[in-house]
Amino acid sequence: MEQWTVAARSGELAPGEHKIVDVDGVRVVVFNLDNSYYAIEDVCTHDGGALDGGCVEGGQIVCPRHGARFCIKTGAALTPPAYEPVPTFPVRLLNGEIQVRDDRWD
Repeated sequence: MEQWTVAARSGELAPGEHKIVDVDGVRVVVFNLDNSYYAIEDVCTHDGGALDGGCVEGGQIVCPRHGARFCIKTGAALTPPAYEPVPTFPVRLLNGEIQVRDDRWD
C-alpha cells in the first residue's frame, strides 16, 4: 500500500518557495518551481549538512555550508565538493494537497 505524506495545501507553497516536511522519519525539502513540485532529502551528500537555508538558483539548490549545487528536479550533484546525488521523492498534487512518498524501500 502506498503511503503519501501531505506536505502542504497547493496554495501554501508559492512558486520559488520551499518547505521542510517529515516523510517517514526523513527530513525532506519540497520545492515549487514554476508551479511544479519536487522533493529531495534535506542532506548534502558531501558532509551530511542540511540543504535548507541554501539559495535556490535556476532549479538548483546551493548548499549553505560549502557551496555544492544539486539539481532540484533530479537530485544530481552538479558541482564539487559533492559528487553523489541527493535522494529524490515522488510528489503528486491530489485534491488540493501536495503529497510526498518515500519509495526508497519499494
